[in-house]
Amino acid sequence: MSETPTNIVQVRRLSHHYGDRTALADLSLEVRAGEIFGFLGPNGSGKTTLFRILSTLIPAPPGTVCMLGMDLAAQRDAVRRHLGIVFQSPSLDKQLTAEENLRHHGHLYGLRGRELGRRIDQMLDRVGLSDRRHERVERFSGGMRRRVELAKGMLNQPKILLLDEPSTGLDPAARIDLWQYLTHVQKNDGVTVLLTTHLMDEADRCDRLAIMDRGRLAACDAPAAMKERIGGDVITLSTRQPAQAAQIIHDRFALNPETLDGLVRIERSRGHEFIPQLIEALPGLVDSVSVGKPTLEDVFIHTTGRFFRDEPVPD
Repeated sequence: MSETPTNIVQVRRLSHHYGDRTALADLSLEVRAGEIFGFLGPNGSGKTTLFRILSTLIPAPPGTVCMLGMDLAAQRDAVRRHLGIVFQSPSLDKQLTAEENLRHHGHLYGLRGRELGRRIDQMLDRVGLSDRRHERVERFSGGMRRRVELAKGMLNQPKILLLDEPSTGLDPAARIDLWQYLTHVQKNDGVTVLLTTHLMDEADRCDRLAIMDRGRLAACDAPAAMKERIGGDVITLSTRQPAQAAQIIHDRFALNPETLDGLVRIERSRGHEFIPQLIEALPGLVDSVSVGKPTLEDVFIHTTGRFFRDEPVPD
């Protein structure tokens, strides 16, 4: 078997359209083997379309997507054998038991007999459902069903695990369990994990992150590195006259503040020391002011010039 390439996923100038609407526009990025890589963006950013292409549900144009060293357009079936997929919408048969769901899924990959039984035992044990294997899935909580989905996704021992909005419908405790599992398969099984998300705290857990906006790649790096590039603190002013306040700040302090939805944003080091000067320079104009370290939402605003909000048209 050939050695796994360092860049396990390569996307080169990928575009996709739904009629007149552009879902992906000239997108290029790389995912390294063994990392947890996230696609962060609001609905309408293109991340779900990209997920569908990487999971082989939508054909990729020739030469645009390479996975495990194979052209996805020319070798789709060969790539599929190495993928584990967990969809946002449940794909379980609720009338079947946890074990039966896994057994039928294994048959799709040509698994039978003792080997299939061994893998079912292993996966149910790993997700903590060995003692519930004979219960119908309809009796399970949302978190337990997600664990069965994860067991299904890993049953074929994939090299790449793809998850679409994996925390959807999960309570905080179940989300912690989910991430413990993802970290386990990454570090112990050498699985590369790709996931889409619109949750900032989930995106922060990724090794690297692609921030997507309206079908384009806005930024791609480790979350901490992206936040560091903003530099210093983020000061946010609430004011009824944002344009006037921004102009005064520009003229007085030679800064270039952003105005968004009645707010004025300033990126500056030692922001807490700068606030008294702002208040003095803007008498009667400031309704409230806050200061904090950059977040991924600040990165999104910094790179796109707008707030992290869903587009009217979904992916």
